[in-house]
Amino acid sequence: MPDEASDWLTRGREAVARVDLGPKVETVGRVESFADGVAFVSGLPEAALNELLRFESGQTGFALALEPDRIGVVLLDAGEAIEAGERVFGTREVARAPVGHGLLGRIVDPLGRPLDSGEPIAAEAFHPLERPAPSIIARDLVSEPVETGILVVDSMFALGRGQRELIIGDRATGKTSIAIDAIINQRHSDIICVYVAVGQRATAVERAIEAVRAKGPMERTIFVVASAAAPPGLQWIAPFAGLTMAEFFRDRGGHALVVIDDLTKHAATHRELALLTHEPPGREAYPGDIFYVHARLLERAAKLSREFGGGSLTALPIAETDAGNLSAYIPTNLISITDGQIVLDQRLFAANRRPAVDVGLSVSRVGGKAQPEPLQQVSGRLRLQYSQFLELEMFTRFGGMSSAHIKSDMTRGERIRALLIQPRFALLRLVDQVALLAALEAGVMDALPADAIPALRDRLPAHLDATAPHSVVALAQGAQLDEAMRDDLVARVEDLAKGLGAPRP
Repeated sequence: MPDEASDWLTRGREAVARVDLGPKVETVGRVESFADGVAFVSGLPEAALNELLRFESGQTGFALALEPDRIGVVLLDAGEAIEAGERVFGTREVARAPVGHGLLGRIVDPLGRPLDSGEPIAAEAFHPLERPAPSIIARDLVSEPVETGILVVDSMFALGRGQRELIIGDRATGKTSIAIDAIINQRHSDIICVYVAVGQRATAVERAIEAVRAKGPMERTIFVVASAAAPPGLQWIAPFAGLTMAEFFRDRGGHALVVIDDLTKHAATHRELALLTHEPPGREAYPGDIFYVHARLLERAAKLSREFGGGSLTALPIAETDAGNLSAYIPTNLISITDGQIVLDQRLFAANRRPAVDVGLSVSRVGGKAQPEPLQQVSGRLRLQYSQFLELEMFTRFGGMSSAHIKSDMTRGERIRALLIQPRFALLRLVDQVALLAALEAGVMDALPADAIPALRDRLPAHLDATAPHSVVALAQGAQLDEAMRDDLVARVEDLAKGLGAPRP
């Protein structure tokens, strides 16, 4: 017993010796008012923009608006306990998100708190949500592909690693479906995926998570969720948190794909917070800095040069339009910031032509330089042929077909349309796309009924694995498409088409 008492006394003295008994300076403010997730605080004249503040009741928030005599603080937690007169403490820190491999396969909120009932996140570090975009000297040309497995995208509007491609369209036109298919198609690639849900319904987020868990690379995907029920502050920081988590892998020479679903709701949240903090409204009541908010966010997507590790971060932001109005404020802002857009059309979706991509309005400004060369060789005239078919289809409604040439173009266009209709999760490999487009150009499908093309597309992967394994492996390893390989792939598709009842051309 005397020895135990002596040890306890020794440990107590050591603990007391380690306590810093010097003066401690702490800035303290007071809550003046609180409503709708925003608190106005006085008494913190040295607080910085975006500084993290801690409330006496345990809530946290960040400084969004700095006025001469008070601060507009946006809460990051539910604020039922906030009351006027409550003390507020400055932290001299900014909001940070955990980063590291421990996030892979997890569902978290923008601050890294688990939402999947799993263990706490084992973070390798905590990085600021707001980080500067890579400088021009640190960037490299976009030259490597991001294969989505969607034929209309990969053949006409190819994506490159480091690109920012906007997915835009009306409500319920399949925007999220394209993004989720792109994530699922990375199950055989080295790309880390981050899906950021901003203001989405919980059921929609659950469907996206279940799709990736069932068919995609869940073990290499991070879900950052700030649903419609989350505080506005969490919804506002969610895209920044997702990019911070993805940059961890990019900065180490890896490759990441970030889907932000969607920036229209993020803009509405920014407008809400700006109006609550009494910022002057501008066009459509958005504050004047809304363009800067999204520009500094999306500029963080980049392909780094070899001297800076050679990693890449590709962004697929999603935006929603109203009645197809691409000239609204937020759509025009995002179109001018990004490197292209995939436009989805409500009429095509209603006609069951899915993915409902509007070929005339969609564009990829840099992805063509990253498109695999075999796909370039067989898709060069595809968009022109399809556009001409759409024009001819419109004109032939008023009269008969005047020549055999027009009939031939119409037949080819109908086959292209049938080929571009692709069900969800029915993703195509590079060799499948090359074989289909090469056979299309060779006229194999002209003799095949249009309603038989879906069956051809569905059976083709297994048929190529069985009859052309060398070509499958060669193209997967980056081989060039020579004439012999092209002829062989066309012959394989022709054999399959013959089996479906089409005569040889």
